[in-house]
Amino acid sequence: MSKLEMKVPSPGESISEVEIATWLVSDGDYVEKDQAIAEVDSDKATLELPAEEAGIITLKAEEGDVIEVGAVCCLIDTSAKPPAGKPNKPAPAPQAAPASATPVPAVASAPAPAPAPAAGKNHADKHPSPAARKMMSENGISAAQVAGTGRDGRILQQDVAAAMAAGFDVNATAAWGGSRDVRREKMSMLRRKVAERLVGVKNETAMLTTFNEVDMKPVMDLRAKYKDAFRESHGVGLGFMSFFTKAVTHAIAQFPTVNGMIDGKEVIVPEYADIGIAVSSPKGLMVPVVRNAESMNLAQIEAEIKRLAIRARDGELGIDEMQGGTFTITNGGVFGSMLSTPIINPPQSAILGMHNIVDRPVAVNGKVEIRPVMYVALSYDHRIIDGKESVGFLYAIKEMIEQPERLLFMGKKPEEVLLGL
Repeated sequence: MSKLEMKVPSPGESISEVEIATWLVSDGDYVEKDQAIAEVDSDKATLELPAEEAGIITLKAEEGDVIEVGAVCCLIDTSAKPPAGKPNKPAPAPQAAPASATPVPAVASAPAPAPAPAAGKNHADKHPSPAARKMMSENGISAAQVAGTGRDGRILQQDVAAAMAAGFDVNATAAWGGSRDVRREKMSMLRRKVAERLVGVKNETAMLTTFNEVDMKPVMDLRAKYKDAFRESHGVGLGFMSFFTKAVTHAIAQFPTVNGMIDGKEVIVPEYADIGIAVSSPKGLMVPVVRNAESMNLAQIEAEIKRLAIRARDGELGIDEMQGGTFTITNGGVFGSMLSTPIINPPQSAILGMHNIVDRPVAVNGKVEIRPVMYVALSYDHRIIDGKESVGFLYAIKEMIEQPERLLFMGKKPEEVLLGL
């Protein structure tokens, strides 16, 4: 008997322990190499743990246990044979028989099908993927109402969508009200760490927020005019986030301290812009980072944001994709927020909050016009960023969004560049 000790790998730098969030297999199950066997929570992300070899698994930790990186979490008996009906490797496809004038009997003796596994044996049965779990939670759907088509009966996002399209029995849907039940759930390690960091920001920084309003009509007109050609040329949609990300990188060039952070008695000011984009995921708010956004054009920014958002939605973001940001942008407008005070993402010193776009009366050349307006907010650490810098930074973003041609000239007007001003 040969048993492999599977140890918890390091999810990333500075992480010393993880929590077993969910076992995706049961004790004594036969697992294939690279099969996902568990979801583990660290203080920065939720990751899947793949089996290092094929064999019968013996669990050495319970769900909810916190174990150190490098500790043994399970054993895999690599000498075990796969159960009947579950070959270790897929059988090769049968070769096509050569054409023959003699008819071949259509029916040949076939081995009896392997007995189906006992109900409840496989842990993945009815276990939803992160994206499916989010959709089920948002629509009040239980796992019992969805037939999983994934591996070993796992519920996928498309399974939930198909079940919703087919409709549900009214009597099977629980209605709100009339119950005095209370649900108690344990906070994940990620959620606990986020809570600690948010409280720490309020207690350890001199956080202030400044506001401004942006006339979105120029960008909206530009987007409406070129969005189809942009998609055909680059394969991605043209959204507002790329305009704001590019405007932020140009504003950082004018006010570099906004991109800085405090390290003890020193101030670190990176000469690059790694912009974190806050996105919603099944595990909560994630902030993947667009690296060197200052060197990207709008199409490259849109493509990278789309890639990171899909990985966040599917629970596939790695630690390296969320570390090292120098500035963060969050868009509460997608949820209908009109105005908010975003909280700084430490160790960064500032965060830009975007909001919904609402038609408002605006004075234009002495006349009242209805314009699409977005309120923007910049929360900043007053220990490192002065009021003049914060207000100037946010106003520079406003000018570039209201005059998109400035994005071609590092935030300056074309005539200013022409005159060398």
